[in-house]
Amino acid sequence: MDKSYLMEKLSPRAEAEIKNRRKSGENFKYLRRDTLRDKQTALRPPFVRDVEKILNSAYYNRLSDKTQVLSFYRNDDITRRALHVQLVSRIARTVGGALGLDLDLIEAISLGHDMGHTPFGHAGEAILDDLLYGASGFRFNHNVQSVRVLDTVFRYNLTLETLDGILCHNGEMPSDAYLPRGIRDFGYFDDEVKKCMKDSAHIKTLVPATKEGCLVRVCDMIAYLGKDRQDYERAGLGTIEDFPENELLAYNSQIINNLCVNVVENSLFTDGICLDEKHFTELKNIKKVNYDTIYKSEKVVKYYSDTIRPMMTRIFGRAIDDLKKKDENSVIYRHHIDFINNRLKTAGGAENYLKEPPELIVADYIASMSDSYFLELYSHLFGIRVNGYFDGV
Repeated sequence: MDKSYLMEKLSPRAEAEIKNRRKSGENFKYLRRDTLRDKQTALRPPFVRDVEKILNSAYYNRLSDKTQVLSFYRNDDITRRALHVQLVSRIARTVGGALGLDLDLIEAISLGHDMGHTPFGHAGEAILDDLLYGASGFRFNHNVQSVRVLDTVFRYNLTLETLDGILCHNGEMPSDAYLPRGIRDFGYFDDEVKKCMKDSAHIKTLVPATKEGCLVRVCDMIAYLGKDRQDYERAGLGTIEDFPENELLAYNSQIINNLCVNVVENSLFTDGICLDEKHFTELKNIKKVNYDTIYKSEKVVKYYSDTIRPMMTRIFGRAIDDLKKKDENSVIYRHHIDFINNRLKTAGGAENYLKEPPELIVADYIASMSDSYFLELYSHLFGIRVNGYFDGV
């Protein structure tokens, strides 16, 4: 039975709840710096400001040329990172509206949650983690890097609620119930970030502070599970028949509709975001199948170990050398450090970005790259020509 009508039926109540929360100022208190330009107004309350800062970031632009799952495909129908964050936002806002949650906070967390993702998706992330850890002892994880981009590199003065939701969004650990732990303070938040940078296992202990953050964590999975199967088929890697039959969650539209409805039915008037046992079991099953069929497929991963790892290793080493030499004519200075410092000048006289550890600066630089920039940079640095679309035609 299609129960999607529940969402429409509850929308007026949801809108009224959101208006009441805005009037009372609830959950609009937590900013790192109390600046005049970030004061709450009726037109632009803090979560709206968060959304606009994220959308207007240069790094948000770069998501349009970053791998979601499949790299090395010149196919406009293959999902890129920018589309993924928009899908998460749309799905989470739909469910959040039915649950009476704050839609602006949901949008801010959704749009910012992958800002720190590397080129070449999770494979690129794993390679950069190895390089950074070997050079400095710090771990690299995209959720922590997203916070670093928005809170340390650019210092956008986002709300604690948004930053917490981004840090805790990790969608690789499904649960049948996400119960928010409640907002604390920036001191506690900063300690959590430091723990994650020292030990990636700490990420598994993170729990979002808000119900909105919990919802985005679930909707991140809802957004990519079916979409990744579509991309698998469109890339010519296989067909939908490669996946086991599943009447409940077979196609992207079914996955989105059935899981969203189930979340609403099981979360309404509760303290958390919940799924019933049947839907949670199926969610875990299709996620496992996706890992075995897509994410760990030799067709998908072979290029990363054979091609991208040695390229990223070489770029990382060259960038470290340029920093040690203080070569201001090098690409990392001209394209990255100068770019950051020019924007920090508008942040109230922020300290020079070069005071950051050099290994973290290089990791920031590589993580900020789009796929095509990475490939062209490698060609530029090491004199290896990358063939164009129609060479020889």
